[in-house]
Amino acid sequence: MNLRDSWLLFAFGSALFAALTAVFGKIGVTGINANLATFIRTLVIVVVIAAILSLRQEWARPWSLPLHSWVFLVLSGIATGLSWLCYYRALQLGPVSKVAPIDKLSVAIAMLLALVFLGEKPSLPMLIGGGLIVAGSLVIALF
Repeated sequence: MNLRDSWLLFAFGSALFAALTAVFGKIGVTGINANLATFIRTLVIVVVIAAILSLRQEWARPWSLPLHSWVFLVLSGIATGLSWLCYYRALQLGPVSKVAPIDKLSVAIAMLLALVFLGEKPSLPMLIGGGLIVAGSLVIALF
């Protein structure tokens, strides 16, 4: 397996960077407006992604992309922005050790949405894992 093309490598990278996001975000949002913090974070993301696209010469003409891609990427962007606004406010109000596990309920919700809307097939490991994610998040958040 070529690690550079492995979804697993990128999934673990996502988890690592999401964990760092929680810790750095908690520290960064202290004493400032959570919405402003989200805006600053978003500007940094735009600059970093633009640099990556430039370095890898991956820019494409946006007007050449299919309409359905635009629609769903815009919807995804709206959902991401709302998620980040909620996340930073939650980090401002609560401990990372409780906010992050509740945020990770998104994993189980995404699994459910993939079953319903994308036609993905359930498996016993997926159902057990999703149930454990929900149970673990609830135990951490409520006790």
